[in-house]
Order: sequence, then structure tokens, then C-alpha cells
Amino acid sequence: MRPFLLIISMLIPAIAFAHEQGKDANIESIRSHAADVLRNNNIDAVTPSPITGLYEVRSGRNIFYSDADGRHFIMGGQLIDTVAKKNLTQARMEELNRIDWNILPLDKAVVSGDKNGKLKLAIFTDPECPYCRKFETELAKLKGVQVYSFLYPLSFHKHAKRWSTAIWCSKDRHKMLTDIMVNNADPKAGTCDTPIDEITALAKKLNIHGTPTLIAGDGRLASGGKAAAQLKAWLQEK
Repeated sequence: MRPFLLIISMLIPAIAFAHEQGKDANIESIRSHAADVLRNNNIDAVTPSPITGLYEVRSGRNIFYSDADGRHFIMGGQLIDTVAKKNLTQARMEELNRIDWNILPLDKAVVSGDKNGKLKLAIFTDPECPYCRKFETELAKLKGVQVYSFLYPLSFHKHAKRWSTAIWCSKDRHKMLTDIMVNNADPKAGTCDTPIDEITALAKKLNIHGTPTLIAGDGRLASGGKAAAQLKAWLQEK
């Protein structure tokens, strides 16, 4: 974070000066420079950021920043509102990457949590993923949330598909998921038809390539797990 703040502190005076001189943003120049820096990745949009003279450059699910003519480009930086204590870049990415909840095949998920809960959470999870396993212990603390876990075994995990199959073919899917991910059980693969390939195809369509990936009931998407209290607050955001 410190290198980014240093870049911003150096960049803001130049931006302010350009703004005072009435220099308008050259969107096409920003787009051209951004495409060059990003090695011709598609530039989906260039729009003003909350900082005067600083522009948001969107490429796929990624956000970058540029000055008004595209000469200075910020990669890997995040804008923080220190008064509101809010990560503006993260909030913007969640908004841009919003997913239609209605396209999720909930009948092909492992269901858990509070069935009467007003909040909803979908998770693309891999039973061998260490981050997913840690996240499961946080989910056990969560109250008032309906949880839908989609089994998404990543190809580089040796046991992930076998364990995913065992979970889906079990009489009590969530118990088996917990036994594997929390209690380190190592069951044999089940013998039934599973939706694993379908879920994998859906994940790729949605550009979900890592686990755990979270989707709130309103479609906001986040990568990585969260502590239970932080997760509940995130789900309650409007």
C-alpha cells in the first residue's frame, strides 16, 4: 500500500495543475497507452475516478488508473477513502463484476446454513484448497445466511475431484463436506452422476478461476475467504 500512496502523492499535484490549466482528458490517448502497457488486452472502458484528473481504466475484471493523457499509468494500486474507511477500488470491482444470482443452478449446490435466513451466499469451493478449508471454519460461525456451495475441484489438486464426487454422492452432502474439509477425512470417490463438470464450465464462463470465490445474494463477487463477522457485514451491504 505504501508504494501506491507515494505514487498518488506524487501524481496528484501534476493532475491538479493540469486540471487548473483546463486540460481535458484524452480518452483515446489513455486507451491507447493502456493497451500498450497491458500488451493489447481489451480496454473495456475509461471513466473518471473519484480523484479529479485521475481516470479509471477497466480491462475485463481488472481496474487500473491513468492521468488525463495516459502518460502515467498505475498498476496494482487501490483507492482508499480514508474518511469513510472504504476501499473504493474493491467496491467498484464488486459492482462491475456483479453476477445475476438467478443464473446459478442452486439445485446443483451443497446446501447449508440457515434455510430461513434472509441473506444468501454462493461459494465456488474446492475441498482440497487450504483457503477453502479455513473458510469452512468461519462459515460454521455464520448465522442467518443460506449457503450454497458449488463443488469446483481445481485440476492441480490431486484429490479434489475424488473428494467432490464423494461429497455429492453422500446421503448427507454437507456433513461429508465438513468431514473432508474440517475433519480431514479421506473417503473414496462416490458412484453417482455429479454436476461437477457443469459447475466447472459455469465457473469458466463466469471467469472464476480460483477458490474460494464468493457471490452475495445481490450478485456481488469477491475472491478469497472472509472472517465470519466480516462476511456477514459484506453480505448486508447494499
